[in-house]
Amino acid sequence: MDDVRDVNTGADAGDDDTPMLSSHTLAALKEFLSEQNGLLDANKDGATDVTEDKKEVALVTEDWRLSQFWYDRETAETVAREVNALYTSMDSPPSVACIACPTLYVYLKKLHPDLRVQLLEYDNRFKQYGSEFTFYDYNQPLELPSSMKHSFRIIIADPPYLSKECLEKVSETIGFLKQPGESYLLLLTGAVQHERANELLGLRPCEFRPQHSSKLGNEFRLFTNYDPGLRLGGWEQEQ
Repeated sequence: MDDVRDVNTGADAGDDDTPMLSSHTLAALKEFLSEQNGLLDANKDGATDVTEDKKEVALVTEDWRLSQFWYDRETAETVAREVNALYTSMDSPPSVACIACPTLYVYLKKLHPDLRVQLLEYDNRFKQYGSEFTFYDYNQPLELPSSMKHSFRIIIADPPYLSKECLEKVSETIGFLKQPGESYLLLLTGAVQHERANELLGLRPCEFRPQHSSKLGNEFRLFTNYDPGLRLGGWEQEQ
C-alpha cells in the first residue's frame, strides 16, 4: 500500500480490509523504522533524494501505523517503465495522475523530469512538490480542482484500503480525472479486488506482481484497462 490514511478518516483499526504485515515483517519493521528515523530530517520533512549512482530513490520514512508502505525499487521502476512506454507511444506528451502512490510519482519524475505528473495524496508532507501536489482524501472523491476534470490520459491509482467502498470512491475520482476517449489506467491493489476492479473499471490483472519494501502479507496485483502485450508479463490468462 503506497498511501497514508489516518485511522480517523478511513477504516477503523479492526477493519479486515486493512493491509496486513506478516508476523516476521512486523517484528523486523520496528528495527527498520529505527534505522530510518534520521531519513525524514535528512530529507527536510518530506523531500526525496537520489543516491550518487542515481539508481536508488530515498523516500520519507514509511509509517506502518498509518498503513503507509512503499513499493520496492523493482516494482516502482517496472511501473515507471510501463508509463514511459505509453508516454513514448503518444504523439503529444500526456498528463499523468498518480492517486495515492508517491513512490511511483518520484520514480516517474526521476525517469522523465519534464513529464507532467500530478500527485493526489493525503500525506501533506508531499506538499514540497508544489503545484504537482494536490491534497486528496478518498472519502471525498470529487473534492478536486475543476481544472483537473477530464485532464489526464494516464492514471495510476493505489487505493489506501482493500474495501469495496474505497475502490468505489477511487473509481469516482478516476472517472472525474480521465480524458474522454482513449485513456490508460493502471490500478495497484490487493488480489481480493479482482472482480470489483473488473466490474467498476473494466480492468484485467497482469502477470506482474507488485511488491512492497515491508513485505505485506496481502497479495497485490497490477490491473490495467489495456493489453500491455509482452510488458508486465502480459494480461493473466483467464481460467
